[in-house]
Amino acid sequence: MLGQANHRDQSLGRGMLWVAAIGLLAGLTLLFSALQPGGGELLEGHDAAGRATVVVQRDRSGHYLAPGAINGRAVDFLLDTGATDVAVSQRMAQALGLDFGPPVTVMTAAGPARAWVTRLDRVSVGGLSLSNVRATITPGLGEEALLGMSFLKHFSLRQEGDTLVIGPGGSADT
Repeated sequence: MLGQANHRDQSLGRGMLWVAAIGLLAGLTLLFSALQPGGGELLEGHDAAGRATVVVQRDRSGHYLAPGAINGRAVDFLLDTGATDVAVSQRMAQALGLDFGPPVTVMTAAGPARAWVTRLDRVSVGGLSLSNVRATITPGLGEEALLGMSFLKHFSLRQEGDTLVIGPGGSADT
């Protein structure tokens, strides 16, 4: 009888140690997450002339992610100055009802890939919008659309520490 009680106490003690260890790990994870700069956060403002600006915070992996819209539908963008065009996955293109135009070969980080040219009626990030934007439908892209130079070239880009300021530039309709 005494042996069984001792065994139960040891099992309970081990269980409590496991709960404490998991709680400690979860607490440390939350703490370090709070200390790291975020990403995907968008601050909207205006310059001295009253024109729209957007400030995007760099994420933990060094990328700039921003919420936006394509043809009025919410999307998450990965800002990519190395991408010639705005690029969306095949799945996103189908969900947005985009036309698959002529096929082209695009250069990706993984090498050449087949894609289709399309046009987006409207692309928006915060208070910045542009109509009739060239884009590619590129199979194999992830959940984010790439916000490439077919959009970004119409705005000024300025990196300040861990933020990217996108402001008025050339022919954008902000």
